[in-house]
Amino acid sequence: GNLAPRDIASRAAKQVCDEGRGVGPGGLGVYLDFADAIKRLGIQRIRERYGNLFDMYERITGEDPYKVPMRIYPAVHYTMGGLWVDYNLMSTIPGLFVGGEANFSDHGANRLGASALMQGLADGYFILPLTVGNYLAQAKLPKVDLDHPQVRTVEGEVHARVKRLLEINGSRTVDAFHRALGRLMWDYCGMSRNEAGLRYALAKIPELREEFWHDVRVPGSGAELNQELEKAGRVADFFELAELIALDALHRDESCGCHFREEHQTEDGEAQRDDERFAYVAAWFWNEAGPPRLAKEPLVFEYIPLAQRSYK
Repeated sequence: GNLAPRDIASRAAKQVCDEGRGVGPGGLGVYLDFADAIKRLGIQRIRERYGNLFDMYERITGEDPYKVPMRIYPAVHYTMGGLWVDYNLMSTIPGLFVGGEANFSDHGANRLGASALMQGLADGYFILPLTVGNYLAQAKLPKVDLDHPQVRTVEGEVHARVKRLLEINGSRTVDAFHRALGRLMWDYCGMSRNEAGLRYALAKIPELREEFWHDVRVPGSGAELNQELEKAGRVADFFELAELIALDALHRDESCGCHFREEHQTEDGEAQRDDERFAYVAAWFWNEAGPPRLAKEPLVFEYIPLAQRSYK
Protein backbone atom coordinates (compact mmCIF):
# COMPACT_ATOMS: atom_id res chain seq x y z
CA GLY A 1 0.00 0.00 0.00
CA ASN A 2 2.97 2.34 0.56
CA LEU A 3 4.78 1.54 -2.69
CA ALA A 4 5.49 4.41 -5.07
CA PRO A 5 4.28 4.02 -8.69
CA ARG A 6 7.82 3.26 -9.89
CA ASP A 7 8.26 0.53 -7.26
CA ILE A 8 4.97 -1.11 -8.26
CA ALA A 9 5.98 -1.09 -11.92
CA SER A 10 9.45 -2.43 -11.20
CA ARG A 11 8.04 -5.37 -9.30
CA ALA A 12 5.57 -6.12 -12.09
CA ALA A 13 8.24 -5.87 -14.77
CA LYS A 14 10.67 -8.12 -12.92
CA GLN A 15 8.25 -10.85 -11.88
CA VAL A 16 9.05 -13.18 -14.74
CA CYS A 17 12.79 -12.72 -14.20
CA ASP A 18 12.50 -13.22 -10.44
CA GLU A 19 10.83 -16.58 -10.98
CA GLY A 20 13.98 -17.78 -12.72
CA ARG A 21 17.56 -17.39 -11.61
CA GLY A 22 19.85 -15.67 -14.10
CA VAL A 23 23.32 -17.18 -14.39
CA GLY A 24 25.94 -16.94 -17.07
CA PRO A 25 28.63 -14.74 -18.56
CA GLY A 26 28.11 -11.08 -17.71
CA GLY A 27 27.72 -8.71 -20.65
CA LEU A 28 27.24 -11.42 -23.29
CA GLY A 29 24.01 -13.03 -22.18
CA VAL A 30 22.47 -14.99 -19.34
CA TYR A 31 20.87 -18.33 -18.63
CA LEU A 32 17.43 -18.11 -17.05
CA ASP A 33 17.15 -21.21 -14.85
CA PHE A 34 13.65 -22.09 -13.59
CA ALA A 35 14.74 -25.24 -11.72
CA ASP A 36 14.34 -23.69 -8.26
CA ALA A 37 11.00 -22.09 -9.17
CA ILE A 38 9.68 -25.40 -10.53
CA LYS A 39 10.80 -27.17 -7.37
CA ARG A 40 9.19 -24.52 -5.17
CA LEU A 41 5.94 -23.88 -7.09
CA GLY A 42 5.52 -26.99 -9.19
CA ILE A 43 5.77 -27.36 -12.95
CA GLN A 44 2.01 -26.86 -13.44
CA ARG A 45 2.08 -23.41 -11.80
CA ILE A 46 5.03 -22.35 -13.99
CA ARG A 47 3.25 -23.71 -17.07
CA GLU A 48 0.14 -21.70 -16.21
CA ARG A 49 2.20 -18.51 -15.94
CA TYR A 50 4.70 -18.85 -18.77
CA GLY A 51 3.62 -21.81 -20.89
CA ASN A 52 3.15 -19.80 -24.09
CA LEU A 53 6.58 -18.18 -23.77
CA PHE A 54 8.22 -21.53 -23.00
CA ASP A 55 6.54 -23.17 -26.00
CA MET A 56 7.82 -20.44 -28.33
CA TYR A 57 11.31 -20.80 -26.91
CA GLU A 58 11.30 -24.57 -27.45
CA ARG A 59 10.10 -24.19 -31.06
CA ILE A 60 12.92 -21.75 -31.78
CA THR A 61 15.79 -23.45 -29.95
CA GLY A 62 14.74 -27.10 -29.77
CA GLU A 63 15.46 -27.05 -26.01
CA ASP A 64 12.94 -27.70 -23.24
CA PRO A 65 13.12 -24.71 -20.81
CA TYR A 66 11.39 -26.79 -18.15
CA LYS A 67 14.48 -29.02 -18.10
CA VAL A 68 17.42 -26.84 -19.17
CA PRO A 69 18.16 -23.12 -18.54
CA MET A 70 16.89 -20.68 -21.16
CA ARG A 71 19.54 -18.82 -23.15
CA ILE A 72 18.73 -15.10 -23.01
CA TYR A 73 20.69 -12.57 -25.05
CA PRO A 74 20.16 -8.79 -25.24
CA ALA A 75 19.97 -8.39 -29.03
CA VAL A 76 20.74 -5.18 -30.87
CA HIS A 77 17.04 -4.24 -30.99
CA TYR A 78 17.13 -3.84 -27.23
CA THR A 79 20.09 -1.45 -27.24
CA MET A 80 18.49 1.28 -29.34
CA GLY A 81 17.82 3.20 -26.17
CA GLY A 82 15.04 5.69 -25.62
CA LEU A 83 14.27 9.10 -24.21
CA TRP A 84 15.60 9.96 -20.76
CA VAL A 85 12.90 10.09 -18.10
CA ASP A 86 12.90 10.72 -14.38
CA TYR A 87 11.42 8.56 -11.62
CA ASN A 88 7.91 9.56 -12.69
CA LEU A 89 8.51 8.98 -16.42
CA MET A 90 8.69 12.69 -17.21
CA SER A 91 11.21 13.77 -19.84
CA THR A 92 13.46 16.83 -19.72
CA ILE A 93 10.50 18.82 -21.09
CA PRO A 94 8.18 19.67 -18.17
CA GLY A 95 4.81 18.00 -18.65
CA LEU A 96 6.00 15.62 -21.37
CA PHE A 97 5.77 12.03 -20.10
CA VAL A 98 7.16 9.06 -22.04
CA GLY A 99 5.90 5.50 -21.59
CA GLY A 100 6.78 2.04 -22.85
CA GLU A 101 9.74 1.31 -25.09
CA ALA A 102 9.99 4.98 -26.05
CA ASN A 103 11.91 5.58 -22.79
CA PHE A 104 15.04 3.94 -21.44
CA SER A 105 13.35 3.35 -18.10
CA ASP A 106 13.44 -0.07 -16.44
CA HIS A 107 15.51 -2.11 -18.85
CA GLY A 108 17.88 0.26 -20.62
CA ALA A 109 20.25 -1.65 -22.88
CA ASN A 110 19.51 -5.02 -21.27
CA ARG A 111 15.82 -5.51 -22.03
CA LEU A 112 15.02 -9.21 -22.09
CA GLY A 113 13.04 -10.71 -24.92
CA ALA A 114 9.23 -10.62 -24.54
CA SER A 115 9.38 -7.94 -21.82
CA ALA A 116 8.72 -4.96 -24.11
CA LEU A 117 4.98 -5.44 -23.77
CA MET A 118 5.43 -5.81 -20.03
CA GLN A 119 7.10 -2.40 -19.81
CA GLY A 120 4.29 -0.78 -21.76
CA LEU A 121 1.71 -2.36 -19.47
CA ALA A 122 3.60 -1.42 -16.32
CA ASP A 123 4.05 2.18 -17.43
CA GLY A 124 0.50 2.53 -18.73
CA TYR A 125 -1.37 0.81 -15.92
CA PHE A 126 0.67 1.56 -12.83
CA ILE A 127 2.79 4.67 -13.33
CA LEU A 128 1.41 7.23 -15.76
CA PRO A 129 -2.17 7.35 -14.39
CA LEU A 130 -0.72 8.46 -11.05
CA THR A 131 2.31 10.53 -12.03
CA VAL A 132 0.55 12.52 -14.76
CA GLY A 133 -2.33 13.19 -12.39
CA ASN A 134 0.06 14.31 -9.66
CA TYR A 135 1.82 16.64 -12.08
CA LEU A 136 -1.41 18.23 -13.27
CA ALA A 137 -2.60 18.66 -9.67
CA GLN A 138 0.62 20.36 -8.56
CA ALA A 139 1.69 22.25 -11.69
CA LYS A 140 1.13 25.98 -11.51
CA LEU A 141 0.13 26.64 -15.08
CA PRO A 142 -0.54 30.20 -16.22
CA LYS A 143 -4.20 31.13 -16.37
CA VAL A 144 -5.71 31.29 -19.82
CA ASP A 145 -8.11 34.03 -20.77
CA LEU A 146 -11.12 32.24 -22.23
CA ASP A 147 -11.89 35.31 -24.32
CA HIS A 148 -8.43 35.35 -25.92
CA PRO A 149 -8.72 35.35 -29.74
CA GLN A 150 -6.63 32.16 -30.07
CA VAL A 151 -8.84 30.35 -27.54
CA ARG A 152 -11.95 31.40 -29.45
CA THR A 153 -10.38 30.33 -32.74
CA VAL A 154 -9.47 26.86 -31.50
CA GLU A 155 -12.84 26.46 -29.80
CA GLY A 156 -14.57 27.28 -33.05
CA GLU A 157 -12.41 24.82 -34.97
CA VAL A 158 -13.24 22.03 -32.50
CA HIS A 159 -16.98 22.73 -32.69
CA ALA A 160 -16.82 22.75 -36.49
CA ARG A 161 -14.90 19.44 -36.53
CA VAL A 162 -17.37 17.78 -34.16
CA LYS A 163 -20.31 19.06 -36.17
CA ARG A 164 -18.78 17.79 -39.40
CA LEU A 165 -18.12 14.30 -37.99
CA LEU A 166 -21.66 13.96 -36.65
CA GLU A 167 -23.32 15.17 -39.83
CA ILE A 168 -21.58 12.74 -42.22
CA ASN A 169 -23.87 9.87 -41.19
CA GLY A 170 -22.23 7.45 -43.61
CA SER A 171 -22.36 3.67 -43.88
CA ARG A 172 -19.02 2.56 -42.35
CA THR A 173 -18.09 2.50 -38.67
CA VAL A 174 -15.07 4.25 -37.18
CA ASP A 175 -13.61 0.84 -36.31
CA ALA A 176 -13.86 -0.26 -39.95
CA PHE A 177 -11.72 2.69 -41.06
CA HIS A 178 -9.33 2.15 -38.17
CA ARG A 179 -8.82 -1.50 -39.16
CA ALA A 180 -8.36 -0.61 -42.83
CA LEU A 181 -5.71 1.98 -42.02
CA GLY A 182 -3.98 -0.39 -39.59
CA ARG A 183 -3.87 -3.17 -42.17
CA LEU A 184 -2.46 -0.79 -44.77
CA MET A 185 0.35 0.30 -42.43
CA TRP A 186 1.02 -3.26 -41.27
CA ASP A 187 1.32 -4.61 -44.80
CA TYR A 188 3.33 -1.81 -46.42
CA CYS A 189 5.00 0.22 -43.66
CA GLY A 190 5.98 -2.38 -41.07
CA MET A 191 9.41 -3.41 -39.87
CA SER A 192 10.18 -4.73 -43.36
CA ARG A 193 9.22 -2.41 -46.20
CA ASN A 194 10.21 -1.48 -49.74
CA GLU A 195 9.85 1.51 -52.05
CA ALA A 196 6.98 0.09 -54.10
CA GLY A 197 4.95 -0.78 -51.01
CA LEU A 198 5.55 2.62 -49.41
CA ARG A 199 4.50 4.45 -52.56
CA TYR A 200 1.36 2.32 -52.67
CA ALA A 201 0.59 3.21 -49.04
CA LEU A 202 1.13 6.91 -49.73
CA ALA A 203 -1.36 6.68 -52.58
CA LYS A 204 -3.99 4.74 -50.60
CA ILE A 205 -3.90 6.69 -47.32
CA PRO A 206 -5.32 9.91 -48.84
CA GLU A 207 -8.00 7.86 -50.61
CA LEU A 208 -9.00 6.18 -47.37
CA ARG A 209 -8.96 9.52 -45.55
CA GLU A 210 -11.23 11.05 -48.19
CA GLU A 211 -13.61 8.11 -47.86
CA PHE A 212 -13.59 8.51 -44.08
CA TRP A 213 -14.71 12.13 -44.28
CA HIS A 214 -17.56 11.18 -46.63
CA ASP A 215 -18.76 7.81 -45.36
CA VAL A 216 -17.98 7.40 -41.65
CA ARG A 217 -20.91 6.91 -39.29
CA VAL A 218 -20.65 8.39 -35.78
CA PRO A 219 -23.76 7.63 -33.69
CA GLY A 220 -24.93 9.81 -30.80
CA SER A 221 -24.39 13.51 -30.30
CA GLY A 222 -21.76 15.94 -29.12
CA ALA A 223 -23.80 17.19 -26.18
CA GLU A 224 -22.66 14.39 -23.85
CA LEU A 225 -19.89 11.84 -23.44
CA ASN A 226 -19.63 10.03 -26.77
CA GLN A 227 -16.84 7.48 -27.06
CA GLU A 228 -17.48 6.88 -30.75
CA LEU A 229 -17.09 10.60 -31.42
CA GLU A 230 -13.85 10.65 -29.44
CA LYS A 231 -12.61 7.61 -31.37
CA ALA A 232 -13.54 9.25 -34.68
CA GLY A 233 -11.44 12.29 -33.83
CA ARG A 234 -8.46 10.10 -33.01
CA VAL A 235 -8.76 8.06 -36.22
CA ALA A 236 -9.01 11.28 -38.23
CA ASP A 237 -5.65 12.27 -36.71
CA PHE A 238 -4.23 8.80 -37.42
CA PHE A 239 -4.59 9.39 -41.16
CA GLU A 240 -2.27 12.38 -40.99
CA LEU A 241 0.15 10.53 -38.72
CA ALA A 242 0.18 7.46 -40.98
CA GLU A 243 0.95 9.58 -44.01
CA LEU A 244 3.90 11.23 -42.24
CA ILE A 245 5.24 7.84 -41.07
CA ALA A 246 5.06 6.40 -44.60
CA LEU A 247 6.60 9.56 -46.07
CA ASP A 248 9.51 9.41 -43.64
CA ALA A 249 10.00 5.69 -44.32
CA LEU A 250 10.19 6.37 -48.05
CA HIS A 251 12.48 9.36 -47.58
CA ARG A 252 14.96 7.41 -45.42
CA ASP A 253 16.44 5.36 -48.25
CA GLU A 254 18.35 2.90 -46.05
CA SER A 255 17.90 0.16 -43.47
CA CYS A 256 18.25 1.67 -40.02
CA GLY A 257 17.26 0.91 -36.45
CA CYS A 258 14.65 -1.83 -36.29
CA HIS A 259 13.24 -0.93 -39.73
CA PHE A 260 14.41 -2.88 -42.76
CA ARG A 261 14.28 -1.55 -46.32
CA GLU A 262 14.43 -4.64 -48.51
CA GLU A 263 16.42 -2.78 -51.19
CA HIS A 264 19.19 -2.04 -48.70
CA GLN A 265 20.79 -5.16 -47.29
CA THR A 266 24.22 -6.74 -47.36
CA GLU A 267 25.03 -9.99 -49.17
CA ASP A 268 24.41 -11.76 -45.86
CA GLY A 269 20.95 -10.25 -45.55
CA GLU A 270 21.93 -7.75 -42.86
CA ALA A 271 20.55 -4.21 -42.68
CA GLN A 272 22.65 -1.72 -44.65
CA ARG A 273 22.74 1.89 -43.47
CA ASP A 274 23.70 4.96 -45.46
CA ASP A 275 25.60 7.10 -42.97
CA GLU A 276 26.76 9.49 -45.67
CA ARG A 277 23.22 10.80 -46.25
CA PHE A 278 21.18 9.87 -43.20
CA ALA A 279 23.26 10.43 -40.05
CA TYR A 280 20.72 12.81 -38.56
CA VAL A 281 17.63 12.96 -36.37
CA ALA A 282 14.52 13.90 -38.33
CA ALA A 283 11.16 15.41 -37.43
CA TRP A 284 8.32 16.12 -39.83
CA PHE A 285 5.91 19.01 -39.43
CA TRP A 286 2.40 18.58 -40.77
CA ASN A 287 1.31 21.38 -43.08
CA GLU A 288 -2.42 21.69 -43.69
CA ALA A 289 -1.89 23.89 -46.74
CA GLY A 290 0.95 22.02 -48.43
CA PRO A 291 3.54 19.24 -48.18
CA PRO A 292 5.00 18.39 -44.74
CA ARG A 293 8.24 20.10 -43.76
CA LEU A 294 11.33 18.13 -42.69
CA ALA A 295 13.60 19.37 -39.89
CA LYS A 296 17.00 17.69 -39.44
CA GLU A 297 19.62 17.69 -36.70
CA PRO A 298 23.00 16.05 -37.52
CA LEU A 299 24.21 13.19 -35.35
CA VAL A 300 27.76 13.72 -34.12
CA PHE A 301 29.73 10.79 -32.65
CA GLU A 302 32.82 11.95 -30.77
CA TYR A 303 33.95 8.81 -28.95
CA ILE A 304 32.36 5.77 -30.59
CA PRO A 305 32.66 5.35 -34.36
CA LEU A 306 29.65 4.31 -36.42
CA ALA A 307 29.73 0.61 -37.28
CA GLN A 308 27.54 -1.73 -39.30
CA ARG A 309 25.42 -3.99 -37.11
CA SER A 310 25.37 -7.75 -37.45
CA TYR A 311 23.27 -10.36 -35.70
CA LYS A 312 25.81 -13.12 -36.37
